[in-house]
Amino acid sequence: MSRTTLASNPLLPALRPRPQRPTASTPPATSDALADQRALTIGGTRVHLVDERQARRVIARAMHDDDAPLGVCSVNLDHVHHFARSADVFGGGPVRWLNLIDGAPIASQVRRMTGVSYPRLAGSDIVAGILDDLAAGGLSLAVVGGSAEVTAQLRARLASGWPGLRFAGHWTPSRQQISSAAGNEELCGQLRDAQANAVLVCLGKPRQERWIAEHGARTGAHALLAFGAVVDFLAGRVSRAPHWVSAAHAEWMWRLMLEPRRLARRYLIEGPPAYMAVRASGGRPQ
Repeated sequence: MSRTTLASNPLLPALRPRPQRPTASTPPATSDALADQRALTIGGTRVHLVDERQARRVIARAMHDDDAPLGVCSVNLDHVHHFARSADVFGGGPVRWLNLIDGAPIASQVRRMTGVSYPRLAGSDIVAGILDDLAAGGLSLAVVGGSAEVTAQLRARLASGWPGLRFAGHWTPSRQQISSAAGNEELCGQLRDAQANAVLVCLGKPRQERWIAEHGARTGAHALLAFGAVVDFLAGRVSRAPHWVSAAHAEWMWRLMLEPRRLARRYLIEGPPAYMAVRASGGRPQ
């Protein structure tokens, strides 16, 4: 299990203990920020009707409360494929979930059902703002997933782009390690020792959501972000689609062109049934 900790990085300040109670700059705890957000059920999965400001507010509030940790995931067709008919339960467990609109089909269905256009919030869209908030508070981030080959680039990018952010380390567990009780106990123990306020979990769907649901509460983190390939975006290993591609709702075709062997099944075989499930959704926000 590869790990790069703050102690090995002289460019960043020493790791300090996480704040245990709100400070003067903490948002007032007048309500449950997550419970305040309306949601729809689309394709069998719950989707919160939030923009980036609201999503970041929920995540920022989680940094200062003592409730169950907050899991954050992006709901797209791949998510619907994996979770619409599964026994995975993300609500009512040890982790609370903020489920973001990701992908044109989800955003379009939300607009049909509500008459309101909500923005798409893929992990790669919102991660910079989240890192801004963490850096402004002097908080720490750990990263789980990706390749050990990107650790140096990741550390450098975080140090230059968010100098107030404390980098708690980068772990790259194998599938075998995160499939074993001993491997997960070791990983969660190391994350607790690192005192990470937030953990960026980039293990791919559905592994990252299942891992957070089962083990997130044992990491000691306040928020766990299931953001897939974001570690590679941050490290500069993978580039995002040009703006005109995203604006045309064709980012999936861009990614398919770049990684056809890995993504052909997801987009061409698993995607169409998930799309039909999304279009068949009905109901009112709750």
